[in-house]
Amino acid sequence: MPQGYPQPQAQPQPQAAYASGGRGQGARAPESRPAVDKNLAGAGRKPRHGEPFTTRAVRAVRRTVSSSAAREVAEATRAAELLQQPVTTGRQIAVTSIRGGAGKSTVAALLGTTYAHYRQDPVLFVEADPALGSLPIRLGAETLRWTTGDVADIVEPQMSLLDVTGYLVQLRDNAWLLPGSQGQIGAMLDTRSYERAMVALRRYFGVTVVDCETLPAEVARVALSASQARVLTTPATLDGVASTYAVLQWMQGLPPHVMASTVVVLTEQAPQSGIDLAEAVRTLQAAGPSVHVLPYDRHLADGGHIRTELLAHSTRQTAARLAADVFQLSQKRH
Repeated sequence: MPQGYPQPQAQPQPQAAYASGGRGQGARAPESRPAVDKNLAGAGRKPRHGEPFTTRAVRAVRRTVSSSAAREVAEATRAAELLQQPVTTGRQIAVTSIRGGAGKSTVAALLGTTYAHYRQDPVLFVEADPALGSLPIRLGAETLRWTTGDVADIVEPQMSLLDVTGYLVQLRDNAWLLPGSQGQIGAMLDTRSYERAMVALRRYFGVTVVDCETLPAEVARVALSASQARVLTTPATLDGVASTYAVLQWMQGLPPHVMASTVVVLTEQAPQSGIDLAEAVRTLQAAGPSVHVLPYDRHLADGGHIRTELLAHSTRQTAARLAADVFQLSQKRH
């Protein structure tokens, strides 16, 4: 494991630290709350695979009689090489959109999960969207306790990674989540708290993926400006593409490095798109950023915990390409 990112072995007692030290001295530790209300726990149905069985069977047959398998292996190897590049300082990647329902939290979850799978250093998910964001559900978190606003008043330079992770939700593959709220309406996150939390946490994690509020919210603008790479998600619809194109034109008036480190993701939310995707990609790329299309996936469309083994083959390929592209941009000096 790279130097500076030790693997925690056990959890500390954060409630004691919160009561006796740090900026939050004397404050009462929050109670844990379920990520999904117990009254709704039975509402979700059994998760579906991202693509039908017949589609998977046909692809398996084609791979045995064509050269596509070799190309896929070569592409996957190249993506893995990019994703495993070492970092000297933690990379922060902000994901946002201009409206709700654009797949922002889904894309953030796919990105961070991909980094956690390929990288050895710890990966952090930060939810900078306190308005009942869906990131904890997408990541399969069972309970929520400490929030971004809480941690901003706790983390201090002398703390170890082991100390810090006591305030986070542990996920699989050496990944951690810092929720924006406890699933309650009215939670607030101001820019100063966000900045304090991110500055304090950056040195502990190789990659941090931030699920932002929708633009033009103030915290989202701060997160975008402070990150090394930016992802703008939009539904693959005519109004979604038109609105995103307008945002990209506005971004052309910002410092050049902002556009140079921005990636657009068109999310298909139905089996058949109502637009010409190839033309939409060309139009958006003409404004400056690289563009990826996240194909419709039944598993993602269900809106629950994302299980990578149930994702469609095309979804996994897209997630790896997108993560490699974004990570490579975050490494460049723009």
